[in-house]
Amino acid sequence: MAVPPRFKDRIALVTGASRGLGRALAIALAREGAHVVISARTPGALEEVDDEIRATGGQATILKLDLRAQDRLDQLGPVLFQRWGKLDILVAAGGILGPLSPLPHVAADAWESVLDINLNANWRLIRTLDPLLKRSDAGRALFITAGVASGDVAYWGPYAVAKAGLEALAKTYAQEVANTPVRVTLLDPGPMRTALRAKAFPGEDKSKLVEPEQVAAFALPLLLPSATENGRLVRFRADAPQAAAPLAASNDA
Repeated sequence: MAVPPRFKDRIALVTGASRGLGRALAIALAREGAHVVISARTPGALEEVDDEIRATGGQATILKLDLRAQDRLDQLGPVLFQRWGKLDILVAAGGILGPLSPLPHVAADAWESVLDINLNANWRLIRTLDPLLKRSDAGRALFITAGVASGDVAYWGPYAVAKAGLEALAKTYAQEVANTPVRVTLLDPGPMRTALRAKAFPGEDKSKLVEPEQVAAFALPLLLPSATENGRLVRFRADAPQAAAPLAASNDA
């Protein structure tokens, strides 16, 4: 007897869905029955993701969205409400690396760009999508962080500060929705074979890196209606069973 898709009839929005972990999670959710709104700045790349989703029998809606476009972000909630009336899953995977240099050498516009895309956009997503997530019987929000959020690594200033702020943002939101059907999780995927990683470490041996699809399979249980953890930071474990709930960890793990 066939096992029913775990996300059948769920509505999911994935930012940064054109590549990397966002792409992998969008495809994985669609393969498991979700209707996925795939968003990114590049329509051509989104069309490729849409083609892949439809080739496996999944459903997707393309949404061209620049995370720097504040007005468009603010309108996102009402637009999705008119179409579906709710949102079951938010995967906030969009982000940029920014400059890797000493803090005094970071240009003001570069600093602001990293903070706008990696932090401020996620606050706007929360603000516009919160009513929709609360209309779901089990709203789930997943935000992508990184180990450098600890601030222990030199030259990663803008990215580290943005991710540290994102962790505080997501945890605060988790506390505010604790008495609702919404649950919030932070995921640290660790080193993956992505364009962002290649930009940061151009000489690295990519064969030793984890594929985004592995992390996506690991993360899917966090988005299930049955997931009850809230406000936790979860770190990817290559040895964790994909069908089981991932290991939760505190920020200082």
